[in-house]
Amino acid sequence: MVAMVTASFCLFFLNLILSATATTAKTSGFSVELIHRDSPKSPFYNPLESPSQRVANALRHSISRTHHFLSSAETDAPRSNIISNAGQYLMNISLGTPPFPILAIADTGSDLVWTQCEPCQCYKQDTPFYNPNSSSTYKTIPCSATQCKKLQGTSCSDEFDPESTCIYSVAYGDQSFTNGDLALDTITLSSTSGQPVALPNITFGCGNNNDGTFNERGSGIIGLGAGDLSLISQMGESIGGKFSYCLVPLTATIGSSSKINFGSNGIVSGPEAVSTPLVRKTSDSFYYLTLEGISVDGERINVSGSFALSKGNIVIDSGTPLTMLPTNFFALLKDSVSSKINATQSESTVQGLQLCYDNSERDIKVPDITVHFTSADVKLKPLNTFVQVNKELICFSFIGRDGSAPPIYGNLVQMNFLVGYDTQEQTVSFKPTDCTKA
Repeated sequence: MVAMVTASFCLFFLNLILSATATTAKTSGFSVELIHRDSPKSPFYNPLESPSQRVANALRHSISRTHHFLSSAETDAPRSNIISNAGQYLMNISLGTPPFPILAIADTGSDLVWTQCEPCQCYKQDTPFYNPNSSSTYKTIPCSATQCKKLQGTSCSDEFDPESTCIYSVAYGDQSFTNGDLALDTITLSSTSGQPVALPNITFGCGNNNDGTFNERGSGIIGLGAGDLSLISQMGESIGGKFSYCLVPLTATIGSSSKINFGSNGIVSGPEAVSTPLVRKTSDSFYYLTLEGISVDGERINVSGSFALSKGNIVIDSGTPLTMLPTNFFALLKDSVSSKINATQSESTVQGLQLCYDNSERDIKVPDITVHFTSADVKLKPLNTFVQVNKELICFSFIGRDGSAPPIYGNLVQMNFLVGYDTQEQTVSFKPTDCTKA
């Protein structure tokens, strides 16, 4: 009997309830609760949507999100793979002194941390804008500073004065944008232990000209990518370059929550843990791995052609539900998987899904699938490989697609794994885990 995922998959909410007292971040670890967007705990929960509607919305987002990877991969402009209405994490943080609560999109595919600031020519926002004049720890960054030089699309507020304020301008793949002052302030995170963690002198964008498809319930972006100015990189030594997350299946008991872990809490180890190298490429925002092949019931299909020649040939992304592969390689995988399933194929009700079965009369036995990264074999469960789109239809969570955008290892195949990133050792680790108990 196969346990199938019956709700949407791509949105999580980092619920960081902050208190006024906090300790400065040290190398010791801490963890933060993650809440799915469609959970009753989430402010975005819509009780009028059916589970199948949430699934459809999430899977459509998977297709749309690739366009933003394409924008980032094909240009040197400061672009990111963000979609504002679906498929993102949300993060509650506190900014400034005294702490000012901010709800923003948390994006593993972009770097800059920014929020809407007063005075603001901004998109509509339900909560107040951040006022930098109210923070005793706020200060602007001059054009001569290293942070200004590390971010593309910056300029000087006075082109003749290198000590004038650094002005940033970032455009996202969906034509959304933010412009404003690059600045420093304290960001405070809570932890599941109840002890808030203060991060002083974090570089962020104080945006006073922002627009696009951002949701009015959010107030900016928290960049968690691989670049120098992401929140992960700026936390640096305080977390030893380590973080991990454990995503619970959506079939889990109500009240079960995913978590993201930092520092010593973010270490992934043990007899079942496997590790593969991170590969740095031109687009520093993304986390690249090297996929060598995929096995179906023990029969291995190796990558080939240009896909095989490139190290760092796939992006691991926690914001995209589906795993997306080059068309030729996916065709071989699809043929192998379909040959192992004794059931009638059906057309998908969601555009883009490419291998589906009628599941109305019986549960379908699906094959075992193992993903082979360099030095790491990751054995998936049925809940990782097939998704129940509605009561009568299950679909393969892998798809093929052409184009210049990089292949993507999505979040469905990461559920019930502890996935750890070590940016100092340049590795990503996977460990099978019951994330409801992690």
